[in-house]
Amino acid sequence: MHKHANTGRAKGQSTARPGTVRAPAIGILRRIWGGIAGLVLCVAGSASATPVISEVFYDAIGSDNGHSFVEIYGIAGELLEGLTLEGVNGSNGAIGPIVSLRGVIPADGVFVVADVDADGMTTVLAADQLANFDFQNGPDSIVLMDGSVVLDAVGYGVFSPTEVFAGEGAPALDPPAGSSLARQFADLDRDDNAIDFVVLANPTPGSVELLAVPEPGTGLLTLAGLIGLAVLGRRKSVRGRGPLGRVQPLPCFNHFARSGGSNSASFVSKAASVSGVRTSFH
Repeated sequence: MHKHANTGRAKGQSTARPGTVRAPAIGILRRIWGGIAGLVLCVAGSASATPVISEVFYDAIGSDNGHSFVEIYGIAGELLEGLTLEGVNGSNGAIGPIVSLRGVIPADGVFVVADVDADGMTTVLAADQLANFDFQNGPDSIVLMDGSVVLDAVGYGVFSPTEVFAGEGAPALDPPAGSSLARQFADLDRDDNAIDFVVLANPTPGSVELLAVPEPGTGLLTLAGLIGLAVLGRRKSVRGRGPLGRVQPLPCFNHFARSGGSNSASFVSKAASVSGVRTSFH
């Protein structure tokens, strides 16, 4: 019979070296970081993939020539070459007009394509690109294309079962003359025109509201560090008292539904603004 050497270690005494973390604590830290990563991905997932159509104005009071515009929101510096804005006729699905985009999205993330009149002039002061187009009143759709790939689309008006809706989800309202359709938040795309877009009595080319998203590198990571230190500091005291409780995953939530939107928005404008109110289009 072989005898085991006496190591001088009492029964149940830890074999971990000083300064090492036992497996249960590591598991908890992994779950904490996994939950935080899930929350960050959840919040980021609610933000729109850019670029997107953020506002359209197609029906001015009187003539539309030189007054209408389409506003695009995206990542600053993003190239627009190769992208097109295309109208889709609600009555028969015919495509047109087609506007070929050019240039890059400016530093504020807002790019405005403005219509010109017969003299090549526009009343849209915030224009980044001038073109000759006339998107129709509803029921119609405007689609942002990258070749054959649809990047974003907004359909507006009341479509009959036989008419062609090329937007996302359900159609947005068809605003009255002089009003525009704009995203509630330019960086939030829920793939449903009816809830993403609202009617603005005063069009606001070059001005957008953004959904505020907390930076994961500040509060969330600080909280994770404090929880992690607490777990490490208590790993001896919980030994022998049963398994550690699981850290429940952080639930995804609808930021807009909880906040009501207005208290968590930031404002971007090419022109002057007063107390976060979008500037009027003249």
